Amino acid sequence: MNTPNNKRKKESQEKIEKTFLQLIQKKDLSEISVSTICKIAKLNRSTFYANYIDIYDLVEKVKNKMADEFAEIQFSNNSKQDPNGYLNMFKNISENQIFFKTYFKLEDISLRPITVHNIDMAKKYYNNENIDYHIEFFRAGLNAIIKKWLDNNCKESPEEMVKIITSEYDGKIRL
Repeated sequence: MNTPNNKRKKESQEKIEKTFLQLIQKKDLSEISVSTICKIAKLNRSTFYANYIDIYDLVEKVKNKMADEFAEIQFSNNSKQDPNGYLNMFKNISENQIFFKTYFKLEDISLRPITVHNIDMAKKYYNNENIDYHIEFFRAGLNAIIKKWLDNNCKESPEEMVKIITSEYDGKIRL
């Protein structure tokens, strides 16, 4: 019986996603085909299409899983009141560089931000009608900094990265 959550279906999805993640480390998305994934994963194309609409659906589902995994790590390690939240985030990124490099490579396809800004903190310091713009500005900037840091193979320490971010606020808030 082919139920949506059966073991065989999950195993097929895991093989497809694992193969895709291996390929995306070495190739651009435009160089990866369903046929190549199926050949490496030793699955039929019909198995791929039973699980994904196309390669872009696969990308979106893998990216969403990665974003959920990152959010789970962040929320389990940091409370909203944790003053070391950004330090812990940079430590996590440093320890899992391949994961985050892959995420950002996939993110560039549809630009979904990985970070979540503390809205309560932003409202405390930016109590105005433009708060949504500040939050989006901060998210985009933080994502750009993380990507740059990953491109440089996390040359700076997590502590140095927190200093870089806090210096942008000129002492206005403590992260």
